[in-house]
Amino acid sequence: MKRILIVEDEQAIADLISQALRRHGYETKIAEDGDEALSLIFDLKPDVVILDLMLPQMDGWEVCRRVKNDPETAHIPIMMLTARRSDKDAVEGLELGADDYMRKPFSCDELSARVRALLRRSVPLKEQQSVVQNGEAKLDLNDEQLLLYGEDIALSPTEFRLIEPLFRRFGKAVAREELLGKIWNANYGDTRTIDMHISRIRRKLAGCEDGVKPSLVIQSMRGKGYRLVWQEGKAIRNSEFGIRNSELKDKR
Repeated sequence: MKRILIVEDEQAIADLISQALRRHGYETKIAEDGDEALSLIFDLKPDVVILDLMLPQMDGWEVCRRVKNDPETAHIPIMMLTARRSDKDAVEGLELGADDYMRKPFSCDELSARVRALLRRSVPLKEQQSVVQNGEAKLDLNDEQLLLYGEDIALSPTEFRLIEPLFRRFGKAVAREELLGKIWNANYGDTRTIDMHISRIRRKLAGCEDGVKPSLVIQSMRGKGYRLVWQEGKAIRNSEFGIRNSELKDKR
């Protein structure tokens, strides 16, 4: 039986989530503050953590940072919950390594569906083709590793799941909704989560650029989604759409 740790200081909300998950056959445990959450995470090694951000003792961001920075617990999927409407909380959480987030109030059915998706994503991809390669970029599915010019690009499990369909369909557009479906196996959800993860992956890929070798970039295709392509070295690009300087001049 899969074990879900619910970190929530509002008892009514924690009980609501617990009851919803137990109806789907999960074992649940509740922590009311950040310190208790960390202790249970390291002791129980839950299969998923549902983490409220505003907690006594230690806030959700710090809990996430400590969990994701420790090799013993970094693999545990974390879904953050926030009552705030600003994207800032979600961005900060994803930057720290959170795998998903939901805003309060939320649907228990959607939360349960996302938990199932997080559990599916945590299963190793052993039975798939072990390596997919395109030029100097190699995707190792067994180790969930992206090598670019021999350098290991440190991707979170969510980022790896996101770049895999882009890599498999190299040069072709993949719709944001399709990416959402491939990650969460659902047609609903906040597609802005995809955008945030894409931005993080772009920054990591840019760390391998030297201005000479071709760069591996994710281009935004307006109205179509994203695609993964090689771009010539020394090209001056638009940071969002991968447009070269010469193309920008043609549009003036």
